[in-house]
Amino acid sequence: MASTDTAAAVKKDDLAGLEAGLDALDAVEVRRTPVREVLLKKVLPPALAVALVLVVWQVLVSARITDETKLPAPSTVWDGLADMWLQGTLLEVIWTSVSRGLSGFLLALAIGTPLGLLVARVKFVRAAIGPILSGLQSLPSVAWVPPAVLWFGLNDAMMYTVILLGAVPSIANGLVSGVDQVPPLFLRAGRTLGATGLRGTWHVVLPAALPGYLAGLKQGWAFSWRSLMAAEIIASSPDLGLGLGQLLENGRNNIDLPGVFLAILLILVVGIAIDLLIFSPLERWVLRSRGLLAK
Repeated sequence: MASTDTAAAVKKDDLAGLEAGLDALDAVEVRRTPVREVLLKKVLPPALAVALVLVVWQVLVSARITDETKLPAPSTVWDGLADMWLQGTLLEVIWTSVSRGLSGFLLALAIGTPLGLLVARVKFVRAAIGPILSGLQSLPSVAWVPPAVLWFGLNDAMMYTVILLGAVPSIANGLVSGVDQVPPLFLRAGRTLGATGLRGTWHVVLPAALPGYLAGLKQGWAFSWRSLMAAEIIASSPDLGLGLGQLLENGRNNIDLPGVFLAILLILVVGIAIDLLIFSPLERWVLRSRGLLAK
């Protein structure tokens, strides 16, 4: 009788310890990162790195280590930027490319997400399409520019085709990777609670696969942007308007090296801005919702 009481007491202590551990997990304090901390940890380091690059760049030019015909001075590139601003063409050029890139990315998102779910959840579809998606992801997007021009001519349809063929495989493969990493316990728990079919996909699979899916979205945007730049450089036309890719190609045609560097810097700045304004907040939200940004 005494041994039975002892076993019951031990079991009760174990349950109490388990409840205390679960309470501790629930009590994890989740906080939003203060703006000052974001500025110090996220904005200041890259700003210092950019400033260092500019200093080294200016030193190379001032010390005549390299010829200005091969590496223009930062001040010369800045003058080109100021001229475009005064002429009112700077924002127009940037928006032409950004609007195309974002529109193409959203279209790729609408296509790549259901395609990724289909590949991840249906074995026959994965066996048939999975290797093709992997092959398309490794294919340089610039390879699609010539056939797209022949199919559609020099118009926006050609641009969006190149973007889709570059971005859709990355988004779909990212979602497939995220779904593959969902613990089977989650799926069994969802089925037990009645979350099957589309409900299970919406309430269990997609939330659990979100980290991998978000990584695929980031890669999909990178492919969208690179595909667009390749299309604008190769298939430049007055009918398409002046985008950043066309600006880069015009600098090459006019042997305008400061203009070439200006276009490169603008392309880089847009890519960084999209990451900081869209994908970094999404990543922080995902981490915060999982208690990974706890204090």
